[in-house]
Amino acid sequence: MPGPPAGPPAPPPGPGVSPPFAAPPTEGRRARLWLGLGVGALAVLLCCGGGGGAVVGLAVSGVQAVREQGRTVSTDYYQALVDRNFGQAYDQLCDDAQRRESRTDFERRVAAEPQVTAYRLGEVDTNNLTVPVDVTLEGGRRERQQVVLGQDQQSGGLEVCGIN
Repeated sequence: MPGPPAGPPAPPPGPGVSPPFAAPPTEGRRARLWLGLGVGALAVLLCCGGGGGAVVGLAVSGVQAVREQGRTVSTDYYQALVDRNFGQAYDQLCDDAQRRESRTDFERRVAAEPQVTAYRLGEVDTNNLTVPVDVTLEGGRRERQQVVLGQDQQSGGLEVCGIN
């Protein structure tokens, strides 16, 4: 009978490739981590910055719209006075002003006052909703008037609520 084999037993057969290194690779992990964090931070910054920019943009455009409406309604009012179209001037008045004075009374009163021959608008005060106007009256007399604006509850547009 043959004797026991000499030496350790042979390893079992298998795919049998041993890895070239014992630990997983770590090279480049930190670089990828920082790159990922940087891209995430940039995305957050763009979202938040874009939202903040949109809010600022809306505020600026809102102020510009108020200025434009204030100038337009004031111009329409004074141009109607220059053209002696008192009914059209009355149409520029807010509801409160029209309740205080009928169209006929307004036309009669304005026709009896010194007539506006020229005007020059100043800058609209968006905080107080007023517009300074330098007015030239018949005979060359000049005065500074101030248009008080109000917002129409139905249309949201600005209207003339008084002249100081």
